[in-house]
Amino acid sequence: MRDRARERSLPILLVPSFAYSLLVLASTLTAMGQKAPQAAKKARWILTWSDEFNGRNRSAVDPKKWALQTGGGGWGNHELEYYTARTENAYIEHGKLVIRAARENYTGPDGVSRDYTSARLQSLGKFSQTYGRFEARIKLPRGQGMWPAFWMLGEDIASVRWPACGEIDIMENIGKEPGTVHGSIHGPGYTGSVGLEASYRLPKGRQFADHFHVFAVEWEPDAIRFYVDKHLYVTRTRNDLRPGWKWVFDHPFFLLLNLAVGGDWPGSPDATTVLPQTMLVDYVRVYRLAGPRSPE
Repeated sequence: MRDRARERSLPILLVPSFAYSLLVLASTLTAMGQKAPQAAKKARWILTWSDEFNGRNRSAVDPKKWALQTGGGGWGNHELEYYTARTENAYIEHGKLVIRAARENYTGPDGVSRDYTSARLQSLGKFSQTYGRFEARIKLPRGQGMWPAFWMLGEDIASVRWPACGEIDIMENIGKEPGTVHGSIHGPGYTGSVGLEASYRLPKGRQFADHFHVFAVEWEPDAIRFYVDKHLYVTRTRNDLRPGWKWVFDHPFFLLLNLAVGGDWPGSPDATTVLPQTMLVDYVRVYRLAGPRSPE
């Protein structure tokens, strides 16, 4: 989340018995009311990690997969929310993760007071991976001042710090652009407005708050491809770097999901902003590339 190649085809064949087994598994999970990762549709990818958010209604997120970051210090962007660990701000409901931003006066244990609350999840220390396909199916909030994001940071952030750890923003949206999302990468020399960023706009005036969409990157040693649903809208490679910039996308990254309120980029909520707003996440799935080049 901002501080403000060619495609390789490696298909593998599914033998009939394996394909049949996948269909049986999908049918069984559907009958159980659970979501089945679409392995058969991604023959070149092997599922390595996922959260389908199939817990009890109003339950907390799975602590084996996520940690809730807390605080109201602005997070380097002059954000206005206080991120809490409460189930009022992050919970499971009908097979979805709900990240809820609310207008309320809240004072955290650190003594910081804010007029908004929300939640920020990360998988640091629980899951990270080098290369692969990272995707989430999300329905975005709407309104001026809303700033949802699905992104990744280098696992070595504590030792080398940001931006040397690297950052991949799979999806960011600001409320004043209801039909546009942004994908970017950041590293030493290319941060904030200098970051390598591209945007994708829905056709015909559609808005991301109206329906779920799949946001993904396919990350390989020499390229990072950005997708909305099945649309590839930008590919980043080492050739995009200016002299003196360093490619820092060759080590494990962890996942983050958050809904910020306000900040340098989206601006503050105004009289048109309706709160609370929710960011709904149907699933998060991570795959590795099938074949000999897949990292172990």
